[in-house]
Amino acid sequence: MKNQISFLLLFIFTTSLFAQKNMEPEDLWKVKDVSANGLSKDAKHFYFSVNSPNMEENSFDTKYYKMPIGGGEAQEVSKSHMKSDMEDRNISPDGKYKLFHKSVKINKVLGKDLYDDLQKSNAYVFEALDFRHWDVYNDGSFNHVFYKDLKTEEETDIMKDEPYYTPQAPFGGEEDYVWGPDSKNIYYVSKKKEGTAYVKSTDTDIYKYNLESKKTENLTEENKGYDTNPQFSKNGALAYLQMETPGYEADKNDIIVLENGVKQNLTANWDETVLSYIWADNGKELYFNAPVDGTIQIFKVNYPGKTRIAPVVEQISKGKFDVTGITAQVGNKLLVSRTDMNTAAEIYSFDLKTKKFEQLTHVNKELYEQFDMPKIEKRYVTTKDGYEMLVWVILPPNFDKNKKYPTLLYAQGGPQSPLSQFYSRRWNFQLMASQGYVIVAPNRRGMPGHGVEWNEIISKKWGEGVMQDYLDAIDDVAKEPYVDKDRLGAVGASFGGYSVFWLAGNHEGRFKSFISHDGVFDLKTMYGTTEEVFFIEHEIGGPYWEKDNKTAQKAFEEYNPINFVQNWDTPIYIIQGDKDYRVPTEQGLSAFQAAQLRGIKSKLLFLPDENHWVLQPQNAMVWQREFFKWLKETL
Repeated sequence: MKNQISFLLLFIFTTSLFAQKNMEPEDLWKVKDVSANGLSKDAKHFYFSVNSPNMEENSFDTKYYKMPIGGGEAQEVSKSHMKSDMEDRNISPDGKYKLFHKSVKINKVLGKDLYDDLQKSNAYVFEALDFRHWDVYNDGSFNHVFYKDLKTEEETDIMKDEPYYTPQAPFGGEEDYVWGPDSKNIYYVSKKKEGTAYVKSTDTDIYKYNLESKKTENLTEENKGYDTNPQFSKNGALAYLQMETPGYEADKNDIIVLENGVKQNLTANWDETVLSYIWADNGKELYFNAPVDGTIQIFKVNYPGKTRIAPVVEQISKGKFDVTGITAQVGNKLLVSRTDMNTAAEIYSFDLKTKKFEQLTHVNKELYEQFDMPKIEKRYVTTKDGYEMLVWVILPPNFDKNKKYPTLLYAQGGPQSPLSQFYSRRWNFQLMASQGYVIVAPNRRGMPGHGVEWNEIISKKWGEGVMQDYLDAIDDVAKEPYVDKDRLGAVGASFGGYSVFWLAGNHEGRFKSFISHDGVFDLKTMYGTTEEVFFIEHEIGGPYWEKDNKTAQKAFEEYNPINFVQNWDTPIYIIQGDKDYRVPTEQGLSAFQAAQLRGIKSKLLFLPDENHWVLQPQNAMVWQREFFKWLKETL
């Protein structure tokens, strides 16, 4: 008996050492961000960086590592060592020049620029739009591409005196410019429009600058949508990404190849959209990632050149995960980043012959081993108008089908962005489910990965089928016995925040709580204050003062959340970043004021130093704590 008791105590003690827990908000901010940086010059190693949140300093700490291509021990290195051992794409092929970019002052906008005797002025004087973008005001400076003579150190601005951006604001980087194979030409992306014309257009082009003549040629002038991401094959063919429709930022993205004056669209007959790509080592194929059926996978397409062989797109990876980036090809393997709803990005190799992945980095392995993981289920729901819609359902750890759980409808932003196996520090399904909520995440209309038609049918129809998609999804999952129908909430940001505002006035008593982050509340003031006007013009159909524009007028009336505030009867939490110029401050403040004046239980989280996202760790922690605190109060 004594031995049995001793064994039982030992068993309890041993199992307790390995007992797992549910993720808490503080745990999410122990997750490290892993990014592949590139290959060593001998292609035997790859470099990666690890960003670790530093909550005390309200910042991130970055370290750099080197690892054999086949996997193994990671060696910490300095940033300078990494850069010296990697191929520098900005060095010309002949080794004489280096490309770079920097900000150049072109226009006089500031009060102190205009008046020498007023140097303490912080005034801006604008004569046209493009006076602010994303989260900064335009001070008259523009990104320009330069090349430096490595022998003389002389620098040349290839866009001298031009009031245009390269890289593109606000997110462009070194992918916006590249050397030609002969070292005689520089290819770069720019939207050469100013002021009001700039904010109403998506017409970026690929330009070719000749070092000898100093002349610039527009290679894509005929296309009035986006032309981006130029890359050369080892055989000298130029590829780039193209969207055709002017003003449509979420149009089908195709791979175009330009060689000897001939352009070929390699993905024209393929019913999806490209995210990013690389050339294969042989110069005869390209590998790219793209959304498909609620995930992001690897595809390849052949480049036929002058032959009569038609390009064929082939999906070469499958699984319940996202391939978020393709860094390089090494022999028969691709170096990629991969994530899913339960794990942040790590670096993998993908074998092109066996079609199998091998995980190379395990930066967050020890952290995740502490947690019980949510279960991720895929289901299909028939919408009211007969479409088969994919819906992700995320179940709490240690799920018990005999229990009833509060359930959250998650509304994705975009509106045309994929609801795939992403991993977020804010909209983190692992954390939400670990706090005891069932998550319903529908791939409602407007999302890529289900064909071009499904992606496009949301435009100019924000308040129509997409809103019914949300209701169809939550109604279908709510039939499950484990869903507590008396404790349903709806949450989302950006277009998802718009969706929450719209549902708040049109939900017929389904929901008991709402959370809207940086959501569009009033389409008229959104049109009047957002910085990229092309977005709202394409999505709504035109300005509110065009009374004969039936499409726009219908949107401003029937799809405008502000027009349904009289129906609000449910607690709502509103979150707004003050540096969000895409969905500006008055959207969130107006919604909060309306809720307060109507006597609706409501709360405002105002973030004066955040933009459309929440980037500072301590602000993000406030966000998480407030998010779950509100749900506990109202659900």
